[in-house]
Amino acid sequence: MPTKPTKPDEDKMTIDERRKYLKRMWPRYLKADRGKRSELLTEMQAVTGMHRFSLVRLMKSPTLSRKQRQTERSRSYGLSVQMVVGIVWESLDYICAERLTPALLNTAQHLSHFGELGAITLDPALEAQLSNVSRSTVQRMTRQIRARSPQATRPLPRKGPQRANQATKGVPMGRMSWQTQEPGHLEVDLVHHCGDASVGEYLHTIQMIDVATGWSERVAVAGRGQRAMEAGFRQMLGRVPFSIKELHPDNGSEFFNDHMIRFWGEEIVGLKLSRSRPYHKNDNRMVEQKNDTLVRSYLGQARLEGNHQASKVNELYELMWVYYNLFQPVLHLTEKVVVDGKFTRKWDQAKTPYQRLLATGVLSEEQSVRLHTLYELTNPRKLRREIYERLSEVWDWPGLAQHPNPQQIVTQTEMAA
Repeated sequence: MPTKPTKPDEDKMTIDERRKYLKRMWPRYLKADRGKRSELLTEMQAVTGMHRFSLVRLMKSPTLSRKQRQTERSRSYGLSVQMVVGIVWESLDYICAERLTPALLNTAQHLSHFGELGAITLDPALEAQLSNVSRSTVQRMTRQIRARSPQATRPLPRKGPQRANQATKGVPMGRMSWQTQEPGHLEVDLVHHCGDASVGEYLHTIQMIDVATGWSERVAVAGRGQRAMEAGFRQMLGRVPFSIKELHPDNGSEFFNDHMIRFWGEEIVGLKLSRSRPYHKNDNRMVEQKNDTLVRSYLGQARLEGNHQASKVNELYELMWVYYNLFQPVLHLTEKVVVDGKFTRKWDQAKTPYQRLLATGVLSEEQSVRLHTLYELTNPRKLRREIYERLSEVWDWPGLAQHPNPQQIVTQTEMAA
């Protein structure tokens, strides 16, 4: 197969390549006698393409290092060339120098017919400069033009206003007051168990916290689609012992979509919906705090996926539901004042969510008997051991190798508790 012929200029050495070659030949030249030097000069002349006398001058110099220019090189192109380049560059929508350089002369001639060059006369001398200017020079000119005029750049595509989530229309924003005394006002959030990468389908934890009593509900769902979210909320609504009057999630589309709003309207009569303000994470401060103590402290940041882990996590949450709501005392803020420019907070005596719920008198007789019986029949110490045993089972599956040591998670959780 015949090889493609190369142009003579393609094999021509650059200045740096010539100097690097000559530096290697220099010691041999200095050690050689008169006849050998002549042979070396002939070889260097053939390799570098330089004149023989130039090679002799370089070989006799004390160093082959290139000297820096002492005086600035005179301008090869005047202001007229730079102005024409700027006009053509703008006319072609600020394209790159590689595309701009070949079109300089033709576009300038075309623009001159319409008087777009202003006072600049496109004479033969200027045309010759425009046809000979190099790409690197054009690139430097465009860089200087952009530095002087920051607007000399291609405008970004205009974006219309981002379409707002229509499901949030009419839903008030704000945050629930810590002074809420009536059970049934719950903050809601979604915890992602995606690990290091939020790709594919993984587990989420839906968590609800009652502001007045600290009662907590949580469930693990696979994904955050409408069916998974609806199934998770159905499971929690069937377990909450009191009526829900208000739900306060963030602005996520997993909460605010037509399907979920329809579901809440059908399942909870007279429900009030409110939402957090965008970029105000503290509007959901109570459930965000419980995300750390009741979810992350047990499951960590590892990735959870699949039906096996979903069922094991929900079994863990069933035990935690009894343990934290019936046996774990929580504090409730009673006073918050500013003293010397600092907030001073006072808390009431710690009580379990179950005790706080009994004190409100909202439980029906049936619910009171059920919770009292569950409390009397449950050994909290044994329940705690079962929680940590069930936590180890969450990681007992074929993909365990990619997750952290479950015993380490248990130890950290015990220390946090």
